[in-house]
Amino acid sequence: MALQVDQKLNDSLPAPAPLEMPMQDLASWTGKSAAVGNGQEVLLARLFVFGASVIITGFGTWKMYEVISSVDITALQVLFATFFALTFAWIAFSCASAILGFVVLLRGKPALPPLADTCDMGRTALLMPVYNEDPERVFAALSRMAMALRREGAARHFDIFVLSDTRKDHIAAAERDAFAWLERQLSPAMKVYYRRRENNHHRKAGNIADFVTRWGAAYDHMIVLDADSDMSATAMITLARAMAADPKAGIIQSLPLLQNRWTPFARMTQFAGRVYGPLVATGLSAWHGRDGNYWGHNAIIRTRAFAEACGLPELSGRKPFGGHVLSHDFVEAALIRRAGWAVYMLPALTGSYEETPPCLVDLATRDRRWAQGNLQHMKIVSAKGLNWVSRVHLIQGIMSYLASPLWLLLLLAGLTLATVARHTTPNYFPETFSLFPVWPVFDPELALRLFAITFGVLYLPKLLALTLALIDPELRKGCGGAMGLIKSVLAETFVSMLLSPIMMLLQSRVVADVFLGRDSGWNAQNRDDQAMPFAACARIHAWHVVAGLCFGLLALHISGATFLWLAPIAGALILSPLVSWATGLPEFGRRLWHWNVFRIPEEAPRAAEAEDFGGMPSEVLLEAAE
Repeated sequence: MALQVDQKLNDSLPAPAPLEMPMQDLASWTGKSAAVGNGQEVLLARLFVFGASVIITGFGTWKMYEVISSVDITALQVLFATFFALTFAWIAFSCASAILGFVVLLRGKPALPPLADTCDMGRTALLMPVYNEDPERVFAALSRMAMALRREGAARHFDIFVLSDTRKDHIAAAERDAFAWLERQLSPAMKVYYRRRENNHHRKAGNIADFVTRWGAAYDHMIVLDADSDMSATAMITLARAMAADPKAGIIQSLPLLQNRWTPFARMTQFAGRVYGPLVATGLSAWHGRDGNYWGHNAIIRTRAFAEACGLPELSGRKPFGGHVLSHDFVEAALIRRAGWAVYMLPALTGSYEETPPCLVDLATRDRRWAQGNLQHMKIVSAKGLNWVSRVHLIQGIMSYLASPLWLLLLLAGLTLATVARHTTPNYFPETFSLFPVWPVFDPELALRLFAITFGVLYLPKLLALTLALIDPELRKGCGGAMGLIKSVLAETFVSMLLSPIMMLLQSRVVADVFLGRDSGWNAQNRDDQAMPFAACARIHAWHVVAGLCFGLLALHISGATFLWLAPIAGALILSPLVSWATGLPEFGRRLWHWNVFRIPEEAPRAAEAEDFGGMPSEVLLEAAE
């Protein structure tokens, strides 16, 4: 069906106020990286995080070498130790950042920056880019945000733009009806506009760029939202006031917490984000300083800075590595920082929310596109003029997907090493002269010690976050009290252990797809809690079951001890259809709430509604204006 754009609606858009948005050159840069005001505390935080990461990684790798080394070091052992060092460095860096966050939060929540007076916070556009989304959900969220701004007396400082890239005409028709409803609801206190593009060039990045080049000069700032975003009036006003008070700020990122889902998978993710998230974000903010990152939504951006620095070029080569930039947010933060603007996060700012995929399969579908976008950064990380911290952000994005195949390669190398040892006759008398035989050595005590070190590095951030939650009366109460918190952390740890091997194979496959040149395409996300049939889960995870059986049988063939070491991974893979299906059941999620597991403070009113009416809270429905 041909795309039908309602010209009457497009004619009702505001008068043009264009900003030039020149395409950026990644191969050359004549400017200088301007200082943005990082203090001594940021320098010390960076020294701690990077220093601690190196020390932890070096210590862990040394212990691994002690476990696997024999008299003659083989190439396979070197390869195994290399994979271990890379994967261990990834968790060591996260652990060091979490420790930093813990230290900062023990001293009290970070203070907000200086804020301009409300009357001086300028004009801000709330941008809602949509692509084949449910209009009812999107416009209901915009209505809540707009009404909150009106109650705070700040509506005149904000305009709403719904920027549609929707390709399906029946969804676009519903968008137009919902827009008419919202326009009537908000008039005359607040302006709301709707624009549907005929050509969705460069996807979301192009959608935002189209707004900037057509109307950007009329607004000092823009708050970019996602279709599942929700923000309180206080959060939006605070971002605008902080931006107005800081003339060097280019992007100020909020910390979006997860909400509004009832499947066990989503509830676990929401709980982890609420309890562990502030710890991690505070650590990141402490060492990022004003050389921070941008997550693509729930952030305020100085419109002039964005226009000046963020015209994204086409990348050379064929898709998936070539073409337009998919994960544009990290790149936009790097380019704004390159142009001399500060980018930073406000982890203490509350009232910023988003939603999470309802089940493991939906997460994997979203990850397919995100993996391609992050791996595409391999062509961008060496761009000229980038701040070194911006390069670290890009590398972290790349590693977030390479970590899974590296873990898989580590397992395969370890099994190969064990198999070779199982079927190779030891050489007790090497060619070099020796008075005594050379006995092959394996020290199980060293292996257990290494396991304890790895376990500690991996789970210390959870323990630190639990400690902070237990001493925070409001958070402790909102999570179901001390026992509720402890039960939830234990349950999250157990379920994460079941999900991690499955995610390892899922992400390894999508990384392989990207390297094989398969483009992800662009599809709308599933944002409903509808359960997936078990048969569908069994079909999707069939190859995971086969992989688990192969891992288990090979480990059993090597030795009983090897089987016990690998049993948690093999068992999780064999159970993957059941785990994926059960964690996607909304009824099970509601039962967990009644068991005081995975509660978060923000959902208390909604949870009470669920209890009163015996079901999941209904969404706010659009009603025809009188």
